[in-house]
Amino acid sequence: MPDAEERSRGGFGMRIWASPLEGLGFVTILLFLVGTINVFSASFVLGSQLLGDSLYFLKRHLAAALIGLAGMAFIIRQGYSWFLKRISLWTVLTMALLIAVFFIGVEANGARRWLAIGTFTTFQPSEPAKLVGVLAAAAYIGPRLDRRAVSLFSYPILITAALAALVIIQPDMGTGMIIFAMCLVPYLVAGIPRREWFALGIIGGGGVGLLISRAAYRAERILAWVNPEGYSQTSGYQPLQSLLAIGSGGLKGTGLGMGASKFYYLPEAHTDFAFAIWAQETGFVGAVIVLLLIGALTCYGIRIALESNDGRGRILAIGIIFMIVGQAIGNIAMVLSLLPVTGVPMPFFSYGGSALIVNIWAMGFLFSVAVESARRGRTESARPATETSFRPKQRLSERLARHGR
Repeated sequence: MPDAEERSRGGFGMRIWASPLEGLGFVTILLFLVGTINVFSASFVLGSQLLGDSLYFLKRHLAAALIGLAGMAFIIRQGYSWFLKRISLWTVLTMALLIAVFFIGVEANGARRWLAIGTFTTFQPSEPAKLVGVLAAAAYIGPRLDRRAVSLFSYPILITAALAALVIIQPDMGTGMIIFAMCLVPYLVAGIPRREWFALGIIGGGGVGLLISRAAYRAERILAWVNPEGYSQTSGYQPLQSLLAIGSGGLKGTGLGMGASKFYYLPEAHTDFAFAIWAQETGFVGAVIVLLLIGALTCYGIRIALESNDGRGRILAIGIIFMIVGQAIGNIAMVLSLLPVTGVPMPFFSYGGSALIVNIWAMGFLFSVAVESARRGRTESARPATETSFRPKQRLSERLARHGR
């Protein structure tokens, strides 16, 4: 690891690569700024013509960002351990909010997914459920990493399955599956017996098949994904318009604000299909820039996970990275018709206050892991050389003895 003098000589680029915390901050700011530009560009037509205010969605987006930043500051100040110790409280609160949706929720497009906050604002409880699944997995798996005592059929999986089921009933199958996946990935990283994965695959595959078969619109989305031209006036219309938007962008795009698809040609242009507008207006070059930012975010997140000395922090960092990057990849794949339309938002790019707040909170947990690792690193470096040189050997001998070598 380069020391402070080497980082200063290497300039800004060397510094942000040598420090995952600084690099993560830089990439996160860039993603938010680019996403905010796209939110305005994709929504100003809708805001102007339907609401009489072209800045309507942008102002709400920025207000949500402020709430998210306040929460991020609190998370970093308290530390991720404080939240993991209270995972039962967050789980109960989230489940209560999801249950409340069925009784006092706001209905739109045939689904009841939101809770009203005041007169003009709503909140979607399924968004924090994604984060709670990651926190529950980290709280359970982290202390068991060294003992290899991780079982897939444990309370975090059962709790997350219950949260996902409540979301699927709303109905929101795509988000429900994401919530469950958020909790599964940390188990995959920790390593569990193959027989448990096999059993889960059978149960999960059967459950997904049953859900698709019980709702005609879900089956139609699958068919429209396979043959969009055959459903060009129904379920295939949105994917086709998305591909047309991306294709019309060419290499350099039509220019910010100049894309035609947001003029009611592409439904949900400012939410689920916001990346299609970005690709249309900035072209292949702009799309690649976003992919590079997502790749950089992944690299920094993995580095933070690997450098964490705490099993809970390591699992939490991996879970957060999958939560952000996994949704981004899923959304881009959906926009490109590589996956069926599932309603997965693009983090920081899709308009949605609840999603933005939770994504910023999630990044707060990742920053918290990085801050804690840096603090422990400074503590280790301040110890006498004899002590620091002996500790790794001691840990290695303990590991060898534990494995009977």
